[in-house]
Amino acid sequence: MKKSWQEKLKDKPSFPKVVRLEKRFPCYNAVHKMGAKVGDNVVLVNPSEVVAVMKQVPKGRLMTIVEICKKIAGQHDVKGCCSLTTGIFIMTAANAVEEASKEGKSLDIPYWRTLKADGFLNEKYPGGQEAHKRLLEGENFRIIARGKKYQVVDYEKYLMKLA
Repeated sequence: MKKSWQEKLKDKPSFPKVVRLEKRFPCYNAVHKMGAKVGDNVVLVNPSEVVAVMKQVPKGRLMTIVEICKKIAGQHDVKGCCSLTTGIFIMTAANAVEEASKEGKSLDIPYWRTLKADGFLNEKYPGGQEAHKRLLEGENFRIIARGKKYQVVDYEKYLMKLA
């Protein structure tokens, strides 16, 4: 039987795991852009770590996957955090919230306040970019089209500062 989104959001016993960054890693380019080099320690996260950061974002503020990765890397005292697994868990959290709401439950994760890198909306959220756009506009963020993608105008001004 297929796992529910809420089940997929459960932590894995073998994680978090610290590994040395190699060029062959699927997340190499993104982690390298964040400052990690080959041989540096990077962390493969658990969903609960990603969700904990997402829950910190109050109304009127935003977060990107880059800030989440930097925060988690700092918590593990390593140079980087795998953006691939982090992105999967961000999308999983969004779908788990929507799934729970259909069951009359609340997960209290304001996932729509988490953007992709450079302030772009996430097409993998429930309802795609259009639904993501509506949720952000409902909190008075201005969204513009950039080709087939959407971006929050001046998103940098709204980024939450993480300690």
